[in-house]
Amino acid sequence: MAGETGGTRVPRDDRELRIIHRVENSNLFIVTGGPGSGKTAVLVELEKKGFHFAPEVARQIIQEQVQNRGSALPWSDQESYTKLMLERSVASYNEHTPSSKVTFSDRGIPDTLSYARLIGLNDEQYIRIACGQYRYAPLVFIAPPWREIYKTDNERKQDFAEAVRTYEKITITYQECGYELFELPKLTPAARAEFILNQLPDYALERRTRGGI
Repeated sequence: MAGETGGTRVPRDDRELRIIHRVENSNLFIVTGGPGSGKTAVLVELEKKGFHFAPEVARQIIQEQVQNRGSALPWSDQESYTKLMLERSVASYNEHTPSSKVTFSDRGIPDTLSYARLIGLNDEQYIRIACGQYRYAPLVFIAPPWREIYKTDNERKQDFAEAVRTYEKITITYQECGYELFELPKLTPAARAEFILNQLPDYALERRTRGGI
């Protein structure tokens, strides 16, 4: 179900920032959400159905920094972590652009902006510029907080309350960036994957033509 305020118009100053070297990839669909909401499990299900997905850069950064004893971590140097997350997110976008067929992304560039706002980063303009320059498919799928499946681990140290705050910040940020949000139902990963595919116009039409469900 689409968010009631999905597709909120971006403020004037952000629209002006987005004019600079805008790139669009209408086949790159973001799946986002707060930590521990089951989004990566859904992407694995989509991969089983033949859809490629770009892995989450934040986890990669944390694993690399811990292994190399670096400080660009969300519990250490948050500003350096944010800059590295943006750099990797843009690189991931470019790696999957252009895309001739539907591809999914485990989070997107606006997630970096959401994180910057969550930690109260003073300078976010360079991130807002990137959000305007690199545009994904207009439909974004978001997994809501789900206490029953929430778990912490070596890379995920937030408690559930912070996971909820992260989800709320992500929701507002994506809407401000002009995306339409579809909230994933609290179902099995396989059922969530089907939900996503049924929201994609071309895929849904193909299934109806073949007599699919």
